[in-house]
Amino acid sequence: MRQPLTEIYKHSLALLTDLYQLTMAYAYWKSETSNKEAVFSLFFRKSPFQGGFAIACGLQYLIDYLRNFKFSADDLDYLSQLRGSDRKPLFESAFLYYLENLNFSCDIDAVPEGTVVFPHEPLVRVKGPIIQAQILESALLNMINFQTLIATKSARIRLVAGDREVTEFGLRRAQGIDGALAASWAAYIGGCDATSNVLAGKLFGIPVKGTHAHSWVMSFDTEVEAFKTYAKAMPNNSLFLVDTYDTLEGVKHAIEVGRWLRDNGHELLGIRLDSGDLAYLSIEARKMLDEAGFEKATILASNELDEHIINSLNQQNAAVGTFGIGTNLVTGKDQPALGGVYKLTAVRNPDEAWRYRVKISEQSIKITTPGISQIRRFQTKHEFIGDMIYDESMPPSGDSTIIDPTDFTKRKVIPDGTFFVDLLVPIFREGKLVYQAPNVDEIKQHARTQLTHFHTGIKRLINAHAYPVGLEKRLYDMRTDLVLNARGIPAR
Repeated sequence: MRQPLTEIYKHSLALLTDLYQLTMAYAYWKSETSNKEAVFSLFFRKSPFQGGFAIACGLQYLIDYLRNFKFSADDLDYLSQLRGSDRKPLFESAFLYYLENLNFSCDIDAVPEGTVVFPHEPLVRVKGPIIQAQILESALLNMINFQTLIATKSARIRLVAGDREVTEFGLRRAQGIDGALAASWAAYIGGCDATSNVLAGKLFGIPVKGTHAHSWVMSFDTEVEAFKTYAKAMPNNSLFLVDTYDTLEGVKHAIEVGRWLRDNGHELLGIRLDSGDLAYLSIEARKMLDEAGFEKATILASNELDEHIINSLNQQNAAVGTFGIGTNLVTGKDQPALGGVYKLTAVRNPDEAWRYRVKISEQSIKITTPGISQIRRFQTKHEFIGDMIYDESMPPSGDSTIIDPTDFTKRKVIPDGTFFVDLLVPIFREGKLVYQAPNVDEIKQHARTQLTHFHTGIKRLINAHAYPVGLEKRLYDMRTDLVLNARGIPAR
């Protein structure tokens, strides 16, 4: 795949960070602790859209960003102009020289894009010099949070759309240029078949689709003239928007031009409904098309669709063959942010043992998992049965117990010998890319295949079943001891 960030921005993105990352980096450098090593985990706490799962996405952007991570002369010139409250430079010149010569050297492990993931599981794990790992925080969250959110929304739409075609139409309503591009990438991985965004098609190799707007019809004296003129210009792309005036009259006009197309050796691809009672209109339009001999012509429905509206259309036996999804998909309208976080889990001085760290909270959901975590997914012949978060220094053996990180009464025993796969895979080692990224269609297929191996209850739109995810018992006990110690309570 091409490198979207490099091709679009064409200059350093090292300043794609919050200022407090750089102020902490400066403080590490100033205090001579910049050689300290750290482990950070990126994860989310609740599945989006009140659902039961998420689709990991954004890794390709992350790879592109890290492969080209470097502070440019322009970056450093800008930083040199920043001032503190005393009007003196915020950063001294020696620190800027340090940044100029900083070369990315962390180890990165991540869950491959398209993998189904759950709360508290590390989607990305960063290990390396603390000053580097700290600077990366905001950019990694920006990429993974948004794209995971949109890929998940797309997957939910795909689940209710079944085998019918879904096209992403969100460019004009997306949150800026990059928001539109990242959304097109994520929506395709999650389950969309195509996008209207031509630049996304060029950058990512995603199929592009589109026909005409109401303005085309309105620019002619009659609807028939508009359809026929378009058909003459693009006989291989004739799908007509029929609701500019009277929708069912528009269907009649589309059929009339469809006959002209057939007489000239072409076929009517279909019609598009963009307003009104989509269930009723699609059923009536289907009858009209079939009676006229256009059984293969599709009916494309758009107009603020999402998974819930599509589900309602299904219940009404709507005759929609293709869905065009825009605003509600690319903005994640009913939940505009995933809420992923990036937390320190271990620190050490070079050549010393790791010292595990835990963040405590009055809310149990916000207590972090210490250590160097890996995810182990267990599977029977046909179905995934549970995920274990374990520490790499304590690999599980024999029968294993997983404990829900927010409710110790929820436990599951995984018998010894159960088939498993570890989800975090090496992406960078000492700053060098070691991962061969699959192409976008392979990622998309991975997401679809993954979903087939989960119980249907986990994929419900509302009141989804909770898939078993837990900490391996020794890791859970270690975390408990660290929490008790932090609160001044003697450990067991």
